[in-house]
Amino acid sequence: MRRTQPTRLSRHALALAIALTLPALASAQDAAPADATTDATTLDTITVTATRRAENAQQVPIAVSAVDGEKLDAIRSGGDDVRFLAARSPSLNVESSFGRVFPRFYLRGLGNTDFDLNASQPVSLVYDDVVLENVTLKGFPVFDVDRIEVLRGPQGTLFGRNTPAGLVKFDSVRPDFETSGYGRLSYGEYDTMNAEAAIGGGLTDTLAGRASALYQRRGDWVDNTFAGTRRNNAVEGYEDMAFRGQVLLQASEDFEALLSVQMRDLEGTARLFRANILGADGRLVPGFDPEKVAIDALNQQDLDTDGASLRMSWNLGSATLFSITSLNHGELASRGDIDGGFGAVFLPSGGGPGLIPFPAESGDAAEVKQATQELRLASNGDNAIDWQAGLYWFKDQADIESISYDTLGGGTINALATQRQDNTAWAVFGSVDWAVSETFVLRAGLRYTEDEKDFTARRVFGAFGAPAIAPITVKPSDENVSWDLAGTWTVADDVNLYARVAKGFRAPSIQGRLAFANAALPANQLVTVADSEEVLSYEVGMKVALFDNRARLNLAAFNATVDNQQLTAVGGTANFNSLLNADESSLRGFEADLEAYLTDQLLVTFGTGYNRTEIKDANLTTAICGNPLGCLVTDPTVVVGGVTLARIDGNPLPQAPEWTTNLTARYGIPLSDDSELYVYTDWAYRSEVNFFLYESTVFTGAPLLTGGVRMGYSWGLGQYEVAAFGRNILNEIEAVGGIDFNNRTGFINEPRTWGVEFKASF
Repeated sequence: MRRTQPTRLSRHALALAIALTLPALASAQDAAPADATTDATTLDTITVTATRRAENAQQVPIAVSAVDGEKLDAIRSGGDDVRFLAARSPSLNVESSFGRVFPRFYLRGLGNTDFDLNASQPVSLVYDDVVLENVTLKGFPVFDVDRIEVLRGPQGTLFGRNTPAGLVKFDSVRPDFETSGYGRLSYGEYDTMNAEAAIGGGLTDTLAGRASALYQRRGDWVDNTFAGTRRNNAVEGYEDMAFRGQVLLQASEDFEALLSVQMRDLEGTARLFRANILGADGRLVPGFDPEKVAIDALNQQDLDTDGASLRMSWNLGSATLFSITSLNHGELASRGDIDGGFGAVFLPSGGGPGLIPFPAESGDAAEVKQATQELRLASNGDNAIDWQAGLYWFKDQADIESISYDTLGGGTINALATQRQDNTAWAVFGSVDWAVSETFVLRAGLRYTEDEKDFTARRVFGAFGAPAIAPITVKPSDENVSWDLAGTWTVADDVNLYARVAKGFRAPSIQGRLAFANAALPANQLVTVADSEEVLSYEVGMKVALFDNRARLNLAAFNATVDNQQLTAVGGTANFNSLLNADESSLRGFEADLEAYLTDQLLVTFGTGYNRTEIKDANLTTAICGNPLGCLVTDPTVVVGGVTLARIDGNPLPQAPEWTTNLTARYGIPLSDDSELYVYTDWAYRSEVNFFLYESTVFTGAPLLTGGVRMGYSWGLGQYEVAAFGRNILNEIEAVGGIDFNNRTGFINEPRTWGVEFKASF
């Protein structure tokens, strides 16, 4: 497959062109006639619920973005997993080294590159009011979803877990007593199919239900050219099925209960690692073909998850009591060729992936159980003082096996390590809104959290005759008081200014992946514990509606300090993960969100975020890559005990692009009173990123610009729609992550796909 790869300069030029649309939008609106009719097309009010009240997003003193409606339909047209959200909201990045499971989210540069299955993440994912903490639960497919909300900055005084970076909130379509539903079917390149349907309505006078299901499939589109006997002939395919069922009971005007169950079954191949694809500048080597690979190890992945939640509310008059109970369970088995090629051979003829010093084939098996309970009491009415207060309890258990296989010995197991982590946490929280005047509202929140973990790891036996490691147990715990204070000032009918200061907290984290560990190390280096981190964030912003609500512009600027930040040193020469605490990291930047009707038929949205992150710890070092070809580390180095370490003071955080930018445009052509032709395009850009804590020209992800297009015809007032779509239409392929212990191994983003879709709603 031949592809065109724009130069780095052209990518920056495209991103600049996107940014330049802002003044163009303003000019277009300035040109609008002053006596525009009142029936001109205006923007719908965006209602968000992440504050635990249904509020106009323009009046919330938090940097919040919503992805919903046609935008959500378009960006997931190709059947992509939740990673399609990357750069679709300012300052948001999403990546994964596990493929369609274990997405890693980053907000304003804060995230965690740890690939272990008990890793903690500073960005919370909330599905239908339930926080899903373990990484195996976080990749649930997006379907029959009303909206996705992205809140940036520390959260925790309103509900759920304490999160220092922010949260991403998914809200499913709720049951209704009126019959409604839809069916959606698409088919595209690589035998990609996406089929989903939902139906709901009243069952009795007091009961309503809704059932929705999803089936996604992609063929094995990457050919394995390795001629050995132990191989997959083709890889990168998947079959993903999910179901959600909901029953709503409205026994009276004052009581309702919503029971929801969901499940997922994923079978396919794990993340495909590709040996020696990274050049000296981090770009893919000349001649790289994304549709070919040469690996000699098995590549497979299976995930099953299921869960249930019960959400109840009682109107007690002056206040409403809410209860949210949830149980979730997941089982994962994943196995792949980690070195990205075959054997310890070098084929100068180009018949293979180049020098691989030693084979690495490993896998993980995990079972996860999570239970949560939240009780919250919130005042009713539109009072001068509104309040809410609650209790939160969280319990999860993760049993993990890390397995190494002898690739050259028929794939037999040659190393086995186990981990068990139990995490229990509880919190009490509260928030008060005080309308000081008609134009000024003060909001304050407080949270007390206790969090404790009980972790045990051991190695049953190690690779290459390495000895067993006796069980090592650690039990870190901590307590914390976090808070936020915000004010919203209405300076005009359509102009709100706000300021917010917030403190966030992340409890101690543990890393004890012992399959490849050096058994001679002391216990506190075999199982590492990162102490708690705290974030203090300052933010100011403006939210404006323009031209009789034909346009909205939201701006935010922030400056945050992370004390004792938890960092993950991934891979390196020893192929071993360990946790570190940096004295301090700083985050600063700004964000902009714009939505505007340039004409009644042309709707444009634009979002951008600039994030400057910096590690501040003069004495902090980390091991560098084990690549014999050289990964060209640019940090100053020091040799300690015969090991070369990089000083990372002043480095940006990993997977933290300075720029994230997105643009959409929709133009509709009415054909009759109930039919329309339309064209929709969407673009997302992120600037270059470091893959690891140290800086290396090889392990630097080049800027990435991906775009989509959708052309369709709808009729019956939008009841029916047929469309053709394209995803990553420039076929921009870049490395989005790397493996640094063996060679210049990397993994890439999704390829270009074209397809067609039909949707019917009722």
